[in-house]
Amino acid sequence: MHNILPYTPQARAFSKTLRKNMTVSERKLWNRIKGKQYTVQFLRQFPILDYVVDFYAKEIGLAIEVDGNSHDNRMLEDSFRQGRIEKLGVKFIRFTNEQIENNINTVLDELSETIESYLE
Repeated sequence: MHNILPYTPQARAFSKTLRKNMTVSERKLWNRIKGKQYTVQFLRQFPILDYVVDFYAKEIGLAIEVDGNSHDNRMLEDSFRQGRIEKLGVKFIRFTNEQIENNINTVLDELSETIESYLE
């Protein structure tokens, strides 16, 4: 099991706002992964440090990030953020809005394979 991850009060408050305002792609993915449909339970808009990851499975320490237009010009910032979180032992998998909208089954297959590899 994974340790409790630190987060700031600001990140926690922001995570609550984000849960109420999920993007279309985030909602589409969430509807397919919520509960324990993939042997691990995902939490949505999960605060870690002073950031919020889109989805997180604490049993395997896996964060899912859905990259939309807001990430287009923030590659350096996203990389720094991800690096800080990875130092806590969190692993990442990223999908674009386009992948989720146009090819959800491929996304779910890749996610399933990733989960299985971390459960072994």
